[in-house]
Amino acid sequence: MKEVTYEGHTFVPYIFRDAIDARIKELGKQIVCDYAGKSPLFICVLNGAFPFASDLFRASEGIGAQITFIRLKSYAGMGSTGSIKEVIGLQEDVAGRDVIVVEDIIDTGHTIAHLMRGLKEKGASDIKVATLLFKPEALEEPDVQPDYVGFSIPKKFIIGFGLDLNEQARDLNDIYVLKDQSES
Repeated sequence: MKEVTYEGHTFVPYIFRDAIDARIKELGKQIVCDYAGKSPLFICVLNGAFPFASDLFRASEGIGAQITFIRLKSYAGMGSTGSIKEVIGLQEDVAGRDVIVVEDIIDTGHTIAHLMRGLKEKGASDIKVATLLFKPEALEEPDVQPDYVGFSIPKKFIIGFGLDLNEQARDLNDIYVLKDQSES
C-alpha cells in the first residue's frame, strides 16, 4: 500500500483512480439524460474541484454545456475557518440559466449553501450540485442535498484528486485518507 506524507501526516489510499473515473462516467451519463436540450452552465469551484469538473464536463459530452470557474476559500490546514471568502467571483450572467455547481467535497455544507443563495439571488432558473465526495454525517445545512454524488464517505480527512492539505497533494491521482482514520 503506497503511503504519502504531508506536513508530518501519513495518508493511505482510500479511493483509487479507476473507481473515480468509472463513477464520473456514470454521473456524466446521468447529466446527459437530465439535461438533453438544455445547455447548462457548469460552475467549477476552484481549486479542489478542477480535476473532477474537467472530467465530469467531458463525460457530459453532447449537451452543449458551458463551463466557468469561481474560487471560494473556507479551509485552512485540516479544518474549516468558519467563514467563506470569495477569491474569484462569477463573471457570467446566470439569470434564467440551468446551473450545475461542481464541488470537490461537501461536508458541513456551508460553502455550497452560501454559493446557492448567491446564484438564486442572481436569477439562476435551476441549480443542481455535483460533488465528487459527500460527508452526510458532517452536514450542518439541512437545505443542502447534492444532486450528483460521486462517493458518500464518513467524516474523515482526505486528500488527492484535487483535495489538499495547505495546497499540497492536489496532484495525487487517487484519494487518500489519514492513516490513523483508515480503519475507523
